[in-house]
Amino acid sequence: MNRRCSLLVALLTLAALAGCLSGGPQTPAAPGDAVPAGSDTVNATVTRVVDGDTVEIRYDNGTFDTVRLLGIDTPETRGGTNPAEFEGVPDTAAGRACLERAAGNATRALEALVGGEPVVVAVDPQADRRDRYDRLLAYLVVDGVDANERLVEAGHARVYDSAFSRSERFYEHERAARDAGRGVWACGDPATPTGDVGLRIVADAPGDDRENPNGEFVVVSNHGGDPLAIGDWTLTDEAGHSYTFPSSATVPANGSVRLYSGSGTDTPTEFYRGNGPIWNNDGDTATLRAANGTVVAAASY
Repeated sequence: MNRRCSLLVALLTLAALAGCLSGGPQTPAAPGDAVPAGSDTVNATVTRVVDGDTVEIRYDNGTFDTVRLLGIDTPETRGGTNPAEFEGVPDTAAGRACLERAAGNATRALEALVGGEPVVVAVDPQADRRDRYDRLLAYLVVDGVDANERLVEAGHARVYDSAFSRSERFYEHERAARDAGRGVWACGDPATPTGDVGLRIVADAPGDDRENPNGEFVVVSNHGGDPLAIGDWTLTDEAGHSYTFPSSATVPANGSVRLYSGSGTDTPTEFYRGNGPIWNNDGDTATLRAANGTVVAAASY
């Protein structure tokens, strides 16, 4: 092979390697500060959300890649959860079950953010380019919003202990989510003393219970001066009927919410089980448990 041919082959090889690293052609950064300064960016479309921190994408040039969201970690959807990775979550059956629910919530949250959407894939200049599984480590930006950051803010993810330029702001979001008991952090010990939470059961609906299931309901009261996050908390009766509050559910400071037995449209202060009558008119017990299984309040009649 002559010298000119050798040089051409070398140049083509380097170009191919560069393409594998970047995953595609560079494009302008996303609006605002969603992309760190100096980042390599590329346009892509999310073709599949694997779990709360992993997606599959298709670049505009038609090639495919797998992206592991940089700087965050969500509970595993496969292979078992590990409470030790999430500070404050007990290593108990209840703690692991709570993390399993949180894993599903994180996956759904990421799906809502980026599923099927065109995104900007941004690689942090201070972080590794790929992990040991050859997944691209990157931020996903959709409509100017950093999906990685949003998941941490909402409590769906913890900050992964690694080098990246946004670690400080991510840790601030994690601390705020933990203090508020949002998302995965609801799996830890309840932040609000049990004395601040009250239950009241209205068991006997006017008329026939079967025709008026929303005439029976449970009132969850918060006697504290701060809002109480009750997302993923469960309310059960003696027969084992169980209702899990939505992950965003919050009881206002010095306020209350109601859980009705029948059907309806949830609001911030009214929730519906979508069942028939639950509570026995001749006596029953309601038990409210935090996401980690700790009994927060109980009431009998």
